[in-house]
Amino acid sequence: VPQKPQIFGHEQPIDEEKIARLTCRSSGSKPAAQLRWKKGNKELKDGGTVVAEDPNGKTFTVSSSVEFRVTKEDNEAEVTCTVDHESLQNSERSTTQKLQVHCTPQEFLWEKEGSDAPLQLSSDSILIFPFLNKSDSGTYVCTATSSMGSVVAKYNLDVTLQDTLSHEWDELQPLPQSRVPQHLPLSLFSPLAPWADASPVPSTSSTYHAVIGGVVAVIVFLLLSLLIVLGHYLIRHKGTYLTHEAKGSDDAPDADTAIINAEGGQAGGDDKKEYFI
Repeated sequence: VPQKPQIFGHEQPIDEEKIARLTCRSSGSKPAAQLRWKKGNKELKDGGTVVAEDPNGKTFTVSSSVEFRVTKEDNEAEVTCTVDHESLQNSERSTTQKLQVHCTPQEFLWEKEGSDAPLQLSSDSILIFPFLNKSDSGTYVCTATSSMGSVVAKYNLDVTLQDTLSHEWDELQPLPQSRVPQHLPLSLFSPLAPWADASPVPSTSSTYHAVIGGVVAVIVFLLLSLLIVLGHYLIRHKGTYLTHEAKGSDDAPDADTAIINAEGGQAGGDDKKEYFI
């Protein structure tokens, strides 16, 4: 009596427009059983049957393969393999497997919660931040749309004052009543972000501090240069002060005599000499 058939090749989701290759196998039949395929209510033509003798040398294992191109309508479709054998009489043994179709999104819409205008709408799943600022903190929403429906993912971005980024993922929440892709290639990217580069993340605040420090250093240098030039000028143009005391005041016994001697000396100096012939 043939055993219940088994289907192989369906372990992973199948990409849309790719070729699905499934194999059905049943052992323990004598004579060899027949295998047939269905997808939904539609018969599928197999690619050939292989019969191999079992190790006991009395029964046979039968394998059958089928190939078909997958479309979005095949998502959740049931593929059935049925074994026919004379020992089963009017009964049948079959195995059913549901297909999982992976559809690549064609459009990605990026939005930030609290912002009215969308950030980006394109076929590119990556949102790029040329420079990160504190104002970039918030919750970002990406909506990926394909021919099978849409899926939404959220990303919490926190730009801290210590120039570090902390982030956490929210669970993917599909839109109600829509068939969604199995994978959403959602990502944020910044050339300055830690997950893009191992180097520290510069911030605008540190840049401002560097600029202010440079300006202060230039001002201090100019003041010191000015003080050096001014000091050099004062040293080279230092003035001298001379006093002119009246002659004869050094031998005077008191101040009054010194004044009289000084006046007399000046008057004598100014008198004109007369000569009589």
